[in-house]
Amino acid sequence: MDLANLNMYDTLLQLPLFQGMGRDDLVQVVGHTRFAFSRHRVYEVVAREGERCQALLFLIRGTLHAVTAADDKRMEMEETVYAPDILQPEHLFGLTQRYSMTFEVTSQQCDILSLGKGEVNRLLGDFEIFRTNFLNIVSAKTQRLSRTPWKTRPRSIREKLARFFVNHCRYPAGEKICHITMQTLANEIGESRLNVSKELHQLEKENLIVLARERVCIPRLENLFM
Repeated sequence: MDLANLNMYDTLLQLPLFQGMGRDDLVQVVGHTRFAFSRHRVYEVVAREGERCQALLFLIRGTLHAVTAADDKRMEMEETVYAPDILQPEHLFGLTQRYSMTFEVTSQQCDILSLGKGEVNRLLGDFEIFRTNFLNIVSAKTQRLSRTPWKTRPRSIREKLARFFVNHCRYPAGEKICHITMQTLANEIGESRLNVSKELHQLEKENLIVLARERVCIPRLENLFM
């Protein structure tokens, strides 16, 4: 399968950066833009933490595991990325133009559409809708982060745990797997290991999480706030 076999119009309209474009604009984009298509095998790494972000990568089919590690490697957060999605567009420009997480194919192969930085710059200049969509995506991420220090401080251990998991996620909903020791988690939220252990086991009794050795599995993160 190659790019010529894709229905490019339908594919682009699924992606946030092209939504709202008229047919004439899409015809021009498809006819004058150098897209690259790649198919990735099961468990293949698509982008690795620390690698330079030199293109926009669009997940157009399949799923990826997104893994973010702490600087001291004492914890990792694993999430699932579903198509269609863009892999860290905010890292294409700015101070740190490198991926901050690793994206790995799950148990089925996936398809990636990539757009080089030069092509992105041209589209940003030529198409107002593309430029607006890009700015909206980056601005939304910035605004969410800027509000984090001003949110009401969590009072209970459960609230502290929920806030900790949300603050370490790419997207604050869906399935998450946090690789962390009980002691590290307790240190991070400022509670004793015993109290954290009790609360985690209570959450497990309520079917909100599943505990394993140095791992907290959260089927649906949003349920912790209900």
